[in-house]
Amino acid sequence: MRLTFYGAVESVTGSCFLLETAQGKLLIDCGMHQGERMCSTKNLEAFGFTPNAVDAVVVTHAHFDHTGRLPDVVKQGFAGKIFMTPPTKALTQLVLEDSVRVMAENARKCGDPVVYEKEDVPAMLERVVAVPYHHPTVVLPGVTVEFFNAGHILGSSFIRVSVKDAGEQKTFIFSGDIGNDDVPILPDTEARPDADVLICESTYGAKDHDPVAVREPMLADFVKKVIGRNGTVIIPAFSVERTQEVLFALDQLFQRGEITVVPIYLDSPLAIRATELYRFFHDYLSFTHPAAPGKDDDWFRFPSLTETLSTDASKVINDDVRPKVIIAGNGMMTGGRVLHHLARYISDEKSGVLIIGYQADHTLGRKIQNGVTEVNIYGEKHTVRAEVLTIDAFSAHGDQKKLTTFVRGSGVLPKRVFLVHGEGGIKEAFAEHLRTELGIAAEIPRVTQTYEL
Repeated sequence: MRLTFYGAVESVTGSCFLLETAQGKLLIDCGMHQGERMCSTKNLEAFGFTPNAVDAVVVTHAHFDHTGRLPDVVKQGFAGKIFMTPPTKALTQLVLEDSVRVMAENARKCGDPVVYEKEDVPAMLERVVAVPYHHPTVVLPGVTVEFFNAGHILGSSFIRVSVKDAGEQKTFIFSGDIGNDDVPILPDTEARPDADVLICESTYGAKDHDPVAVREPMLADFVKKVIGRNGTVIIPAFSVERTQEVLFALDQLFQRGEITVVPIYLDSPLAIRATELYRFFHDYLSFTHPAAPGKDDDWFRFPSLTETLSTDASKVINDDVRPKVIIAGNGMMTGGRVLHHLARYISDEKSGVLIIGYQADHTLGRKIQNGVTEVNIYGEKHTVRAEVLTIDAFSAHGDQKKLTTFVRGSGVLPKRVFLVHGEGGIKEAFAEHLRTELGIAAEIPRVTQTYEL
């Protein structure tokens, strides 16, 4: 057996791993690299493997850095089945349809060709097989996969891959992204079953988050402060999961009277459509912590919320001079409607920018988070005068403590552990932590590095 790392190594995004057995080749995730722009040169490079030689694909969850190149791999010759959970299939369709629009827009601006076209998305979706959690499925001769709830976003999974190869039995676990603890709208991450080999994310492997219990008080304090000085709160929206968690938190704060009712604009077509899927797949959610459902039996809607699906509706926000909250795509501020709002308010000292998710290196979001005094938006320079706050407790990723618990599992440690999805220094720090804490010599792969297992 051979395992090759084609993405999410030497970087955080672009998840893509190839497991080869005597019976066939299994691809785990096929995501885009995210950074300054979507149509970056990395996403136009060859995969490093031959798409039509891959026999099957399994997908951990719908985030773009795990699914973004699926239409491309089909376009380039992959002809097998793609396995994912039912909510992941529905969310992936939304994410990829939106990506086609954004790629076309970004390609016009940066001059690069788009990675794939609109018609490539349904061609990929035709190959998807929706598989529920805890339903072992044979995807190749001698290869069985099972999806477990990762607690990261709706439908997210870590995947156990069981392989019988040349008389040898070996079990792999691919973590995907492991969720934070005590997320109010999702079930907890399931306990990790025993495995011979673990491929584990390490996005926050070098730090611990603030407890989830502080997210609502911190959100309330920031909104009250900015609104109190007649400013506007800009929340760059990660359309899948973080937006829904923020809506849930605002709903609870309004109901308890902890913040004044002000206009809330959800200005992200992808987030609006994703929220509808959260309502549809409500059986996959868990609202048992920390509060009961809203009085209107909808955790994601309240009277002061306006959803601006169309471009014209989005433009109307400019006419509202009242103090307000704008939740707008995209989360790393590399494109989308949030840029228009930042251009309008980033230099306003009364306003504020609330960062609630990971900001990849070189993105506008990372620059603002790091405290730059000037930013370039649509070719124009803007002085940063708005207050900037990061609330780590809204992170959808597990921190060092959570990841350590996941690696430890039941106490039977994997024979080999590979760390992915992390910036270099963070992976190294987490590897050292695992060595000290668990006695594990975790390995840090390089791009296209192959391991004989």
